[in-house]
Amino acid sequence: MDIIAGPASQLLAGRVKEAIEVTEVTEVLESNLLISEFKKFPDGELYTRVVDDIGPEVTIIQSTVTDTDLIALLQLIDACSDASRVNVVIPYMGYARQDKKFKPGEPISARAIARTIKADNVYTINIHDTSILDYFDAKTVDLDATPMIGKYIKNMKFINPLIIAPDDGAIHIAKSASSELGIDYDYLEKTRLSGETVSIQPKNVNVKGRDVIIIDDIISTGGTVAETISLLRKQGAHEVYAACVHPVLSNNAILKLFKAGVKGIIATDTIDKGVSVVSVAPVIASAMALTKRF
Repeated sequence: MDIIAGPASQLLAGRVKEAIEVTEVTEVLESNLLISEFKKFPDGELYTRVVDDIGPEVTIIQSTVTDTDLIALLQLIDACSDASRVNVVIPYMGYARQDKKFKPGEPISARAIARTIKADNVYTINIHDTSILDYFDAKTVDLDATPMIGKYIKNMKFINPLIIAPDDGAIHIAKSASSELGIDYDYLEKTRLSGETVSIQPKNVNVKGRDVIIIDDIISTGGTVAETISLLRKQGAHEVYAACVHPVLSNNAILKLFKAGVKGIIATDTIDKGVSVVSVAPVIASAMALTKRF
C-alpha cells in the first residue's frame, strides 16, 4: 500500500508508516511512503504533484483544517485516479460542525464537503457527528482515538484522577478514554437556579482535591473549556488538564486556557500543534490492516 501525505498531515503520515512497520500490522500490510510536492501559483491557486510512482492501492492522509487543505485533498484523489483502490483518511474534517440547517437558504456544509470526496474507503477520526458519514459516496468508518488519550493519561502521575466531559453529549468520549484507566468519569450538568443564574457542576462526582481532565472531541476557541477550568478550580479541584482529539485552538485559545488555570493541554496529532502529544497513527495503521484483509 502506498501512503500519500497531504500538506496538513505529513508528520502523521510518516508516523502511520512507522506504526505499520513496528507492529503486528506488518503481517498483512506493507507500506511505501510517497513523496509529493505542493506550491502556490502567483494567482494563489494550489499546485499538487505526487512525485513517486503511484501503485494500485493508495491511502491518502490529509486533514482539512483549511479550505486549501481540502483542495489539496481533492487534487491528490484525482492524481490517484488510475489506482484500483483509493483510501482516504481525514483525521480532522473541516466543516463537520456545520451539519445542520438552521435558517432557510443555508447549506449543510458537512454534506457539501463529503460529496466532493470520491474514494473507495473513507476514514475519519472522532468526527463531530457520525451521521455525516452517510453523505460520503464510499464505505466509511469513524475511528476512535480517545483510548489513545486514555493510554497517555495512564502514564501520567495524577492525584485521584477524574475525567469529565463538558456536557452529557460528550459523555461517550469521557467513557471511552477512562476505559483504558479504570477511573471515574462524569459530565458537567447545567442547572438553572433563576432567570439569570445557572449552576454548573459535575453530575455525580465531587472534584475537591482531585486532578481533573476535561475531555472533548474539539477545542476550538477555548471559551467553554476555560470557563469550565475556572469553575472546577473554584470547586476545589487540585489540578485541571484539558484534553481533546482535535486541537483547533484558534486565535488565543491556548492563552485563555492557561489564564483560566489549566495545568496542561493534551491533544492528538489529527491537527499538528505544539500540544499534539498523542499520535493517532496506531489507530489508522490498524484500520488500514483491516481494510487489506477484506
